[in-house]
Formats: sequence, C-alpha cells, structure tokens
Amino acid sequence: MAEQAIEVLCTIPFNEAQTRRLEEASGRLQLTVLPARRLDDIPAEVWARAEVLYTDRVLPQPAQVPNLRWLQFHYAGIDFAVESPLVQKVGLMVTTLSGAAAPQAAEHALMMMLALGHHLPEMWVFQARAEWPRDRAERFSPLELRDSTVGIVGYGSIGRELARLLLPFGACVLAAKRDVMQPKDAGYTIQGMGDVDGDLFVRLYPIQAMKSMIKDCDFVVVALPLTPSTRGIFNAEAFAAMKPGAYLVDIGRGNVVDPTALLQALQEKRIAGAGLDVFSEEPLPSSSPLWKMPNVLISPHVAGISPRYLERAAELFAENLKRYAGGLPLLNQYETERGY
Repeated sequence: MAEQAIEVLCTIPFNEAQTRRLEEASGRLQLTVLPARRLDDIPAEVWARAEVLYTDRVLPQPAQVPNLRWLQFHYAGIDFAVESPLVQKVGLMVTTLSGAAAPQAAEHALMMMLALGHHLPEMWVFQARAEWPRDRAERFSPLELRDSTVGIVGYGSIGRELARLLLPFGACVLAAKRDVMQPKDAGYTIQGMGDVDGDLFVRLYPIQAMKSMIKDCDFVVVALPLTPSTRGIFNAEAFAAMKPGAYLVDIGRGNVVDPTALLQALQEKRIAGAGLDVFSEEPLPSSSPLWKMPNVLISPHVAGISPRYLERAAELFAENLKRYAGGLPLLNQYETERGY
C-alpha cells in the first residue's frame, strides 16, 4: 500500500530550482507554491487540505486549516506571531528558520565592529567636509579586533557564526546563553559554518551572569531573540558594567536593548559607541537623536538580508521536510516556555 501523500503549502515565491529541491526531500510530497500577502490570496480548499504550511506572516485561523500538523516560518524570529491563534494551537508543531540568516547577519556584525573600532563614522564626517584632520593619528587610533575581547550575548546560530569569523582575527570570544549545560548547537547549521560543538569561545556564561561577562569586553554583540524574559534585558545596569571604551553592536531584536538606557549611555559617553540594526520603533523616527551621533552606526534592520536567503531557506525547509516524512524530530522547534 502506498504511503499517504503529504500536502505542503508554501506562501513564499520559491523559484523552480528551489521548488525542485523541496520536492526531492520526499516522494510523498504534494507541493503547492502560491505566493500570498493576504489570507484570501489562497483558495479555501487549498488551506483546508494543507498538512504542512511554510509562510512568513500569512497566518490562517485554525478552523481554516483543519489538517495542519506543522507550521514552518520563513523567519528566525517569530515574536510577532507567538500570540496568534494558530501558533497557540495545541498539538501543532511550529519551527523557525534559525540558521538560514546566520552567514549574512554575522558578517554584518563583524562589519559594524570593524567600522566602529576603526572610527569609520567619524571618518565619513571629515570626508564630507573634505578635511584632513591634523590630529589624525590620535583621533583615528583603532581598537583592533586582534587581542580584543568580544562578548556575544545570545549564542545561537548568528552568535556561533560570528565566533567562527572572529577566530582568524585573534579575538578572545566570550559567550552568554540561556542553557550553559548544552554548549553544542542542536539547531540547523549550514555545513562548515557556526560552532556546532560549542568550543570556539573561551568561556560560556549563563544569561543571568551577562554583566559579569561584559565588564571584560571591548565589543559586546547582542544577538538575542525577543521574548518576555529578554525584553529590556540589556538595561542601564548592563551599560554601567561595560568599559567606557567599549562598543555595543545590536543585531538581535528591538527592545532587547532598553532604548532609554542606550540613549543615555551614548549621550553621557559611558560607552565609546554603537552599531545598531534593530530598534524599539521601526522605522527609526527622523527625530531620534541616534541619527546624528558621530559614534553611532545605523543600518535599517538589514543584517539578515541576503540574495541567497531563499536558497538557504529552501535548504533548511528541505531538511525538515525529509525529517517530517521520515518521522524524525524537526529542527528549530518553537517552544512556548522559551519564547523562541
């Protein structure tokens, strides 16, 4: 007797090659790719027969998808969706795309660290004025990555890939994560990337001991998901623990870093500067003082963007489809108690 077909619905526009990669995961798959921005872009009968749904923000009501058993998101962070009735449905498996954006996000963090340490924001100010500063040697003396200490707050896929990138620079990597008893990476990792075995850091701290870690850091990189327990976790006390000459790089989620504490730390020069990709309010209002600070590097929430994102997304989804068809545990399963 032939095994029952698995109805898979994708609301993301995978191309022909990516669709073929998904279909190769199992001969049981019946794959439907219907790009959608709204619920009514998908016919009711298509919703009704879906067993697996791959989507970004198009989330049907549970009653619309009576046969749905597994929901795969197009993003690593799903804080925007955790209160939706579908995600809250008992018995539904929910997975994220954690790991697919790790290469580009880690490179973005590294770029910001190099730019801040070598005073690029201030150099651009002098370039705009066509001015060659007389005190250039003192003004632009860099904080080199070599022999510096980098603290990574949130040692997930992005933090692990950043640790790998930092190795050839000769930096000392410290890391903080929720469960220090599990240093290995149990999520999705692109081959040859990241820190699967959890041995690229010098020391691993529990999140509760974050301030003990960052007091020794020249650069602090925040790569935490936004959950009830991480909201505002990088607060005034955390900034007070940082070295006056240290830099903050935030590529996690807006509101993990307390925006008021961040602004005060920069204005009062408690830290040397910051590279910011995420904000408590997005787009960042034009009235924000952050725009005009010479020691702040701003990017408009683009750390995870890459022309290869769909390709990497298809690879991760294909691996999970293969696991699903074979009755194996899925990668990147969302856990309500963790919030990610």
